[in-house]
Amino acid sequence: TAARLLDKLVGHFLESNITSPAFITDHPTILSPLAKHHRFLVNITERFELFIAGKEFANAYTELNDPDQQRSRFLAQQKDAKEGDEEAQPVDESFCVALEFGLPPTAGWGLGVDRLV
Repeated sequence: TAARLLDKLVGHFLESNITSPAFITDHPTILSPLAKHHRFLVNITERFELFIAGKEFANAYTELNDPDQQRSRFLAQQKDAKEGDEEAQPVDESFCVALEFGLPPTAGWGLGVDRLV
């Protein structure tokens, strides 16, 4: 899929060549199905990753809280899964229904403790 191809290209040409600590920001929407779209840039999300010596240490993003957009992204991921994308997420209808009740502006981040150790 286009998402996997782009992910492989970024991994090969960008991530693997980072030696000093660096942030990769503003990821394409197709690579970030749970992240909110960027406030000013089209087809970009509010997301960043911290890389050190070619390894991802942290991943953070503003959570998408629009149920219609989330459902649409899940459906696109379902299509990608049918095309062989092993990393595509399944449709999580219960999550979308929960979003319909409201999710305040939220952000999340993950830190690779295993990589720090």
